Amino acid sequence: MSIISYKPFFNTLKQKGISQYKLETEYGVSKGTVDNLHHNRGITLSTVEKLCKILDCVPCDIFEFVKNEKE
Repeated sequence: MSIISYKPFFNTLKQKGISQYKLETEYGVSKGTVDNLHHNRGITLSTVEKLCKILDCVPCDIFEFVKNEKE
């Protein structure tokens, strides 16, 4: 089984030069969403779409599937 990792999102943020603070204050992304991303918790597809528009990227720049080694 795979798990979703949002590590690519944080790499994309860094590459685009956008801070998490700017994402929240200038682009209206909630602190809860950023917290979910930090803890690899689920976000909606509409949130993925919004992040892709903000960052001018594609979904694979936001998340990736990582094989769960425990199974």
